Amino acid sequence: MGSKADLIVGIQWGDEGKGKIVDMLSQKYDMVCRSQGGHNAGHTIWVDGVRYALHLIPSGVLNKKAINIIGNGVVVNPESIINEMKQFENLQKRLFISDKAHLNLPYHSLIDIARERLKGDKAIGTTKKGIGPAYADKINRVGHRVGELLNAERLCNSIMESFAQNKPLYKALHVEIPSREEMMEELTEYKKQLGPFIANTTNMIWDALDSNKKVLLEAAQGTLLDIDHGTYPYVTSSSTVSAGACTGLGINPKNIGVVTGIVKAYTTRVGHGPFPTEDFGANGERMANVGKEVGTTTGRKRRCGWFDAVGVKYASRLNGCDQFALMKLDVLDGFKTIKICVAYEVNGKKIDFMPSNLDNVSPVYETIKGWDKVEGISNYNELPKAAKDYVKRIEELTNTKVKIISTSPDRNDTIIL
Repeated sequence: MGSKADLIVGIQWGDEGKGKIVDMLSQKYDMVCRSQGGHNAGHTIWVDGVRYALHLIPSGVLNKKAINIIGNGVVVNPESIINEMKQFENLQKRLFISDKAHLNLPYHSLIDIARERLKGDKAIGTTKKGIGPAYADKINRVGHRVGELLNAERLCNSIMESFAQNKPLYKALHVEIPSREEMMEELTEYKKQLGPFIANTTNMIWDALDSNKKVLLEAAQGTLLDIDHGTYPYVTSSSTVSAGACTGLGINPKNIGVVTGIVKAYTTRVGHGPFPTEDFGANGERMANVGKEVGTTTGRKRRCGWFDAVGVKYASRLNGCDQFALMKLDVLDGFKTIKICVAYEVNGKKIDFMPSNLDNVSPVYETIKGWDKVEGISNYNELPKAAKDYVKRIEELTNTKVKIISTSPDRNDTIIL
């Protein structure tokens, strides 16, 4: 029969703290697999006071016994992953990149930057990392896969042919394309650095499951950024929900085991787009400062607001969450009262579900008593009663049990229920 793969998925607009949980859980797993996104993702992990910033490499890399897989659903920027790999030693036989993953090359980011600039006030607020253009090439069937790096000359010829065909587009966007010599030099170096890590990762995952190995799947970004089910068009370019892990790694739904949704005790969002519970005053500013809410990838300041139980309930159902990991509870230390969004108001009508369009949505809040301090607590019984009440109310409103509570960025400051 084989084993099932457990899944970690973001439940809000990303930045929920997936890195810490994957790192913590991955110590018990034999394989950790990343299913989608690109180097626009940013997973921050703190271990013994040392900070690791990951963008493409799975968070299981800090478990030296685990094999780390970058799946076919990821768009891979070679330069980014080569630089990221420098943080670690002896990645041979510990890191593998799917030969079917698509390449995100420098010209993709140039297109991304140009398009955002031309949109002006209507810009989506992308990371300008070329993720959208790389996925667009994939869907248009004109993209290039990581496996093509193994024949760099043929790949170079194909890319140069594509440049020639799309010359009017690049000219209109004022994108300067590289010469053939520059392109060939670039691709040859990528092949040299990444060639030993390219593999048929789908077969590797199947073999691991068939051999009853413990496999953990790691999604990037968050559910509300999903290309289909998020706050379109202010979303990412891939499927960030649990179903996306299947297509992004080559496994079927029956292979999925426990689904853990990662949620913050409040809500954040980077870039443009609707955010019903955003707090524009001192409370939002306090969350941002205490929570150090700055994007790992871009350095952009995150917008902050209260916990949105309507959005989280929607995301939990989409992903089939068995449980939640509630992150950054300590950021709410010292608030006299804390708000939870329990419903929305749209055109004077109260609703308890998430509509397809959030433009005219206002939050309906419930106020809960705050607490003094939970920071550093690793025993549930030691939590203040008000903090326990807050956790219970989240469970009631979202129909999902909280099984993990994080009370600081450190791996050890975690409550397992």
